[in-house]
Amino acid sequence: MSIVVIGVNHRTAPIDLLERVSLSGDALCKAVTGLVSRANIREAAILSTCNRTEVVAVAERFHGAYADIRDFFCELGGMQPDELHAHLYSQHDDAAVSHLFEVAAGLESAVLGESEILGQVRQAWETAQAEGGAKATLNLLFRHAIETGKRARTETSIGKHTASVSHAAVEMANERLGSLAGRSVLVVGAGEMGEGVAVALVGAGATNITVTNRTEARAMQLAQRVGGNIVPFSELGAALRDADVLLTCTGSGVVIIDHELVAAARAGVARPLLVVDIAVPRDVAADVERAHDVTLLNLDHLRDWAARGLAQRAAEADKVRGIVGEEVERFGLEATARQAAPLVAQLYEKGEAVRQAELDRFSNRLGSLEPAQRDAVDAVTKGIVAKLLHQMSVRLKDDAGSPQGERNAAAVRDLFDLG
Repeated sequence: MSIVVIGVNHRTAPIDLLERVSLSGDALCKAVTGLVSRANIREAAILSTCNRTEVVAVAERFHGAYADIRDFFCELGGMQPDELHAHLYSQHDDAAVSHLFEVAAGLESAVLGESEILGQVRQAWETAQAEGGAKATLNLLFRHAIETGKRARTETSIGKHTASVSHAAVEMANERLGSLAGRSVLVVGAGEMGEGVAVALVGAGATNITVTNRTEARAMQLAQRVGGNIVPFSELGAALRDADVLLTCTGSGVVIIDHELVAAARAGVARPLLVVDIAVPRDVAADVERAHDVTLLNLDHLRDWAARGLAQRAAEADKVRGIVGEEVERFGLEATARQAAPLVAQLYEKGEAVRQAELDRFSNRLGSLEPAQRDAVDAVTKGIVAKLLHQMSVRLKDDAGSPQGERNAAAVRDLFDLG
């Protein structure tokens, strides 16, 4: 049995391929259910964010699981294996564990150390649990991943500066324009990413913020939080006419802003428009940048911008890698110890069965005892069994995963006829 991680991310695949395999909502839930129904996969979770879609699985056979998950990606993105292969990465066992821990710690993010990924890892785990994809092994793995991510952020300064993709997008826009103060900023989307963008805008000095969202109540709630205004989603074109900056981050899954809409909205407007699209799939059509005086930036530009700060934070990243190494080792020890747990449980069940059989055999002789005396006999015999099996159980757990542990386990099974 192996732990495997197989997927695509911002380092291995272009944004258009990431869009094709992005998952959310009911589609994500169904995908988890579908994966665990495949022959070679015992447990599965899917982490799908703007930067990655990857499957974390417990596999009966690595090569069989690889084929199952590769086919899953091909079906999801409407691709042939040859089209996908160059962009697909895979890790197994300790390397897979280390990869997930590095993801949770922010080392694999486009914005090094960003904080949003930790919540996304937790959400992937919770979805897998709800859909029956996460059981003993993945529950242990994801619990350690969350702990690793928390340690990285409390014991180092990896997340001290730019904390999220949302904040990075605002910082990039601020740098591009020199300042957001006095600019008219339109935020499209009032979900978690939109909230992050709006809060970051206030931190960057923006004072003229307008929010639009398909659900107007959410737009109102966010606008009130940042002291902004709202416009109905149906009036997006009019709002574009008045904007200096557009930041869009919906989860619509389709293009909502195309060249025709922007060109019509900006007709006769002399001011330039900066568009920053951080949605996956993208909210803004690529040809929007052909409109007069419009600059379009997306996640590819954000990654290039964020890469400039990597050298400054290399020392913190090294500290985080040290934490990841410690946590991988700790996970391995706990996982190995758990391998002995079923055998230890069998051993105690056998001991209890023998104890009960002996008490039943002597039931006639014990029948004259008072209830308190019978309780004492019961307690004494339980204690004897526990003491006899204690040291054996400790050795089984301590040596699990080693050649000596395998010999001990085989001997215990033979001696106690545990099968």
